[in-house]
Amino acid sequence: MNRLPPWLIDLGLVAVAVADVLVDGQDNSRIEFAAGIVACAALLLRRRYPLLAFALTLPASWMLANLAAPAIALYTLAQRINNRPLLWGSVLATSIAASAPWPPGHSLDQRGMIVTFAYSLAWAGAPVLLGQLVRTRRDLSVRLVEIEEARDHERQLHAQAVLARERAQIGREMHDVVAHQVSLIAVRAGALQVAATDPDAAEAARTIRRLSVDTLDELRHMVTLLRAAGGQSTELTPQPTLADLRKLLDSSGIQLELRGELPDELAAPGQRTIYRTVQEALTNVRKHAPGATATVTLWHDSDHFGVTVTNTEPTRPAVALPSSRHGLIGLAERAELLGGSFESGPTADRGYRAVLRLPR
Repeated sequence: MNRLPPWLIDLGLVAVAVADVLVDGQDNSRIEFAAGIVACAALLLRRRYPLLAFALTLPASWMLANLAAPAIALYTLAQRINNRPLLWGSVLATSIAASAPWPPGHSLDQRGMIVTFAYSLAWAGAPVLLGQLVRTRRDLSVRLVEIEEARDHERQLHAQAVLARERAQIGREMHDVVAHQVSLIAVRAGALQVAATDPDAAEAARTIRRLSVDTLDELRHMVTLLRAAGGQSTELTPQPTLADLRKLLDSSGIQLELRGELPDELAAPGQRTIYRTVQEALTNVRKHAPGATATVTLWHDSDHFGVTVTNTEPTRPAVALPSSRHGLIGLAERAELLGGSFESGPTADRGYRAVLRLPR
């Protein structure tokens, strides 16, 4: 079912508010009628300037008995702003304006003013509660989607980790068992080639030795690919380098900025460590700081190079997800193996920073 366009909904609400002013049984003066028209027209601003639209309905709440325009303005304000003191201050202001005597010289008995104020307070609070309910429902729907996306991401990471472990196990088996056996075949064939007196036997031994050596080369290549595979697909792919960093940033799902650059002649282990550090840091931003923006800064000088990943304060509460909590420990171990250091911790503006520093 297609939803109505926003402008059509706004025009309908303005029409309801105008009808409320016109059916008022009192003989409105020009200033009262003008206040009512201003309140109705203010509803056209409710999506962009909800607080201003509400403020423009206050004179009508004081001068007239109309209820539609202030109620619509309060509902919109509650739906778009989550400042509780401001919302209930708006309810109080509307109640005071609606219960205050008009014209100013007109006097009401104290009991009548109290009853009117209580009625106005209940009437003004209803659209605010409804707006907060709609806002909460919308936020909950967004959070449920984020939770499901986070769970899917965790499942993908787990599947990739399992696949990587399987490939590493296959690589070890091929290296420790198959390659060892083929090496023995090549050695025995070489010995047979030297010792054989029959030319045909020597040629057969030479062929066996050559095929064994070729097989060993293929096995070494396959073992290297299996150990380097990242587990993201079923293809045998090499370990990532700085050339793959832009693809990682584009697929992170986080609003971020890349600053600086690194020289292309960096050794493969250093490039791989930079990539894994950025990958883990962005994964942590996605898991623990939803809604935050990140900055990835590449830097280098004459003696060191590294990367700094910072993120701002999260705009939404993080979802508690199961975690091995080994990611940052693994980054520190990678840095130590290369003679560098890794540090991470919160920032003064309630964000987080991860810094990798490696010797050139």
